[in-house]
Amino acid sequence: METNPYAAPGAVVEDAPAFGRDDLEARKATRWQRWWGAFIDSFIVGLCSWPLSMWWAGHHGINHSQVAPMLEKLPFTGSTAMAVSALLVVAVIACNLMLLNKNGQTIGKRTVGTKLVRTDGTPVEVWRVVVLRWLPLFVVRWIPFLGGLAGLADALVIFGSDRRCIHDYIADTIVIVD
Repeated sequence: METNPYAAPGAVVEDAPAFGRDDLEARKATRWQRWWGAFIDSFIVGLCSWPLSMWWAGHHGINHSQVAPMLEKLPFTGSTAMAVSALLVVAVIACNLMLLNKNGQTIGKRTVGTKLVRTDGTPVEVWRVVVLRWLPLFVVRWIPFLGGLAGLADALVIFGSDRRCIHDYIADTIVIVD
């Protein structure tokens, strides 16, 4: 039988994980990189929700005379401030979800050069980030006293040798340098 020298190769190649276990260990993000990424994400959401927070504080229990001067400095007031703030927060969440879907990053993680992957090196799914990584601790944090302890425990576990938080263990994720 003759072989065609111009034919495409016929080798069967199996998919391999994107990273080896040793490579993942070497590429783990530092605690400072993780902190700065979380800080940037929190700062952006806080900045976008500030008008909504001020409006809420002025109408639900905070002394109006303390909040009124801050509200007067806004270029818009009342329901407009609420709508603009809510739209900004939704836009940031949508942007983060798109970045997570595309490359396992949020705005903060992208800024500091880190990303989320599964512990075997495969890309992380958005549902895993939302349902397993974010939602359980978000729900627990609403429980008085226990929520504060859960948040503290989640943050302190990062000082272990694995450099992972509780939410990372729940979702089977690690943060690596991109």
